[in-house]
Amino acid sequence: MSKIAKEHNAINLSQGFPDFNSDEALINLVSEAMKNGYNRYAPVQGDIELRNVIATKLKSLYGKEYCPNTEVTVTAGATQAIFTAMATLINFSSV
Repeated sequence: MSKIAKEHNAINLSQGFPDFNSDEALINLVSEAMKNGYNRYAPVQGDIELRNVIATKLKSLYGKEYCPNTEVTVTAGATQAIFTAMATLINFSSV
């Protein structure tokens, strides 16, 4: 994908190659969080605190309530999100 994106002068969404530096404040916050023990993989469905914030944000933006435990999933990128969405719709046991 990187080669094709470069050939077509396209934005490469297949890998994390940002064309900008990270904000220094973000770097400091991440470093501090890691020093405070937030340095493990998140649960498969995403961190509950983040899912709660997302559900609250969706309610404030669209007036729709979502249950963070059963209706909000955080993924580690588009590929995982697409797979997760497809896996919820496909019955693999019949394949």
